[in-house]
Amino acid sequence: MKTFRRHLLGLALSIAVFPALAEEASPSNPLRLDAAAIRDAGIVLDTLTDRTVTDRLNAPGEVKVDAYSTVLVSPRVDVAETQGQLIVASQDWNRVSVLGEQAVSARRYNEALVARDQARAKLRAYGLSDGQVSRVVKRGSSAADGSFELLAPSAGRVTTDDFLVGQRVEPGQTLFTLVTEDTVWVEARLAPAAAEEVKEGDAVTVLAHGNELPGKVIQRSHQTDEKTRTVPVRVRVDNRKDLLHPDELVETRIAIGKDTRQLAVPAEAIVLLQNQPTVFVRKTKDGPFEAAPVETGETRDGWTAITQGLSSGTTYVRKGAFALKARILRSQLGEE
Repeated sequence: MKTFRRHLLGLALSIAVFPALAEEASPSNPLRLDAAAIRDAGIVLDTLTDRTVTDRLNAPGEVKVDAYSTVLVSPRVDVAETQGQLIVASQDWNRVSVLGEQAVSARRYNEALVARDQARAKLRAYGLSDGQVSRVVKRGSSAADGSFELLAPSAGRVTTDDFLVGQRVEPGQTLFTLVTEDTVWVEARLAPAAAEEVKEGDAVTVLAHGNELPGKVIQRSHQTDEKTRTVPVRVRVDNRKDLLHPDELVETRIAIGKDTRQLAVPAEAIVLLQNQPTVFVRKTKDGPFEAAPVETGETRDGWTAITQGLSSGTTYVRKGAFALKARILRSQLGEE
């Protein structure tokens, strides 16, 4: 009987001890998280899909004024003599036109009309508006003093005003530089071989002040700068939000070639585990996360191409991959 009891006691001890040892030998999966843990770790899931990828060239650029929207405002000539000619010609024409072609010869009639029109045309060529020309005629001889309002041919922002009040201004001297900044040029600098791939009309993204601004190639130089050994490529950029200003340095991304589609994930979704690029995936809604080794391609605009290891439609960890990696490392150190 005693021997039988000892066997029963040993059996009971075995039953009590073995489950505990088995539980200790199979620690919990560090990649199994409940909803609260997922939220606290900042994990965001997404579905792997194809993305459109365009070959591109990256190059530094400098903001320039749009020369086609820039005006130099300057007095062209001394207009006093032409103002006098217009006044005389206008008075002469008034007399002839009142008499009519019946009272004067056709030649005299036409000469008076042409003289008036020529004087008008000269003043307009010198920068006077139609309204200013009409006021010269209305004022008569007192208007022939050479003074007039200097008008800009278009609206814009004054970027230079290189003169002093009371200064004698010579004809042709630039007084103002007037710029319309609704559009600006960005001059990208590329190596000659790279510039050969760029063509007029190519789409461009300009990076400045944390913004991505769309642009378009409008000209590629056919001459290499002898100092920098680069080729300037001119890009027109919409600047109605007034984000770009002349002489600023920016970055440009010029799209070349055809668009292609490939699987890609945000660069932050990829971590290194044992020197192997890895993406965390989740095969079932409530199941654990799994580490999936992958092969990667180029990274563009923060997205890295996945060439092998995953298929379209896979649920993966878009944000929070480093938190899952940290859980694995802590588990291996026995901290979890």
